[in-house]
Amino acid sequence: MKLIIPMAGRGTRVRPHSHVTPKPLLHVRGRSMVERIVQTFADVLPRPITEAVFILGPDFGQGVRDSLTAICAPHGIAAHFGVQETALGTAHAVLAAGEHLEGEGIIVFADTLFYMDKGLSLDDADAIAWVKHVEDPRRFGVAVREAPEDATSRIVAFVEKPQELISHEALIGIYFLRDLARFAREAQHLIDHDIKGNGEYQLTDAMDRMLKDGAVFRTAGVTDWLDCGTIPALLDTTRVILAREHTDTHEGTLENCVVVPPVYVGPGARVSNTVIGPYASIEAGAVVDGSVVRDSVVFAKARVEASVLDGSLVGQSAGVRGVSQPVNVGDHATVGYVE
Repeated sequence: MKLIIPMAGRGTRVRPHSHVTPKPLLHVRGRSMVERIVQTFADVLPRPITEAVFILGPDFGQGVRDSLTAICAPHGIAAHFGVQETALGTAHAVLAAGEHLEGEGIIVFADTLFYMDKGLSLDDADAIAWVKHVEDPRRFGVAVREAPEDATSRIVAFVEKPQELISHEALIGIYFLRDLARFAREAQHLIDHDIKGNGEYQLTDAMDRMLKDGAVFRTAGVTDWLDCGTIPALLDTTRVILAREHTDTHEGTLENCVVVPPVYVGPGARVSNTVIGPYASIEAGAVVDGSVVRDSVVFAKARVEASVLDGSLVGQSAGVRGVSQPVNVGDHATVGYVE
């Protein structure tokens, strides 16, 4: 079993935090988005994952590859890498996996998080598309059924961003394919014949070609589908994860603090003389002193002093002093310090 994880996007909607760190490697309560994805499938799939193929942008450095390799290692997964030189769409991104597109595998896009139950069956279908009910599907690809109101009826089409209401079942960017090579042929057909949807080579169009060629598709659901694509969405997702994964233990050091759960204090973090929470995530190695931090994320090795933070993100190795308003500070930047 393979995991194919396209993550070449630049994450422009979560800048400045994606200037240095690719969005899927941003941490949400102690673990990066892509680490959570790998862990989820290692837990729920009925067969072990043996390989993961990460599709990177052309400017992603060796440090990114090292981080992804380290994420795979505890699960005994071999990490491979492809490069999407130009962003030409989701089908084009998957094709960058090249020679690894054979056998069975999961394609999962690393821009959302999700929870799903164990007990998933991969039998009785050529492909499985994960879906979630949404009221307004115009921003998503959708699965269209023979009887739209019957969730058990046959899937007859996949449509990208329909402007008319033809389905409430949004495709959430997770697919099981029994034959990755079959998908690769259909995706290559789109490129060879310049077949685009919304100006790009769409994975949903390749899936639709498989469907029309007789492939049997079924759907699966998730218990939660969490968006991490914008700054407000990342904060919302952090709230949900802190609430779901809340424990009373903290891996860092708390001294003279008032803790209002749920909160997370990562390994090596030091928090002193501070009111922390609710919904505060203090990542590994961060230092917070003499402050109030709620509904915010302080990323690894950042420093917050004499500040009141609410609805804020403080980037890795950044510094904030004397701030009493929402801030969004990028990696290695400082606010309120005078050299």
